[in-house]
Amino acid sequence: MPRGELVTEPPTTSRRRPVPPVAVLGAAAAAQHLLSRKHRHIGAARGLAGGALALAAGGFIAGSVREFRRAQTTVNPVAPDKATSLVTGGPHQRSRNPMYVGMAGLLLAHAVTRGNWVAGLPVLGFVAVIDRVQIPAEEAAMAELFGHDYAEYAARAPRWLSF
Repeated sequence: MPRGELVTEPPTTSRRRPVPPVAVLGAAAAAQHLLSRKHRHIGAARGLAGGALALAAGGFIAGSVREFRRAQTTVNPVAPDKATSLVTGGPHQRSRNPMYVGMAGLLLAHAVTRGNWVAGLPVLGFVAVIDRVQIPAEEAAMAELFGHDYAEYAARAPRWLSF
C-alpha cells in the first residue's frame, strides 16, 4: 500500500483502551520530581547534557507529529483503530514509536539534569508501561488495518530505536 493511502474499513474487533500515554508521562514526571526534590542544583554540564537530550527528544516528537499531519491521520494513541494511513517516513524510519521514544527521552533529560539516578527509575517505569500496555494495542490495530504493509514495516523499523 503506498504511503498515505486511505483505509476505510474499521477493525473488526474492539480493544480495551489503555491509559493515555500523556497521563503515563505525567505520572512518571511527577514521580521524578518527588524522588529528586532534594537535587535542585543544576550544574552547567548536567544542564547542557539534559538540554541536548530534551532538544533531541522534542525533535523526535515534533518530527513524528509532522509525519502524522502530512499523512492526514490521527495522532490519538488511545484510538489507533482510527488511523487512516500507515506512517513510515521521518523518524518512523528509525522507530515505530518515535513519540514514545521522545517522551522517554524527555524523562531521561530531566533525570540527567537533576543528576540523580533515582530520577531515572520513572523512565524505566514509563517505558515498561508503554511497551507492555499501549504499544501492543497499537500494533494489533495497525496489523489489522494495514496487514502485510504493516508487517513489512515492522520488520524494517524496531519498536523503540535503531541507529
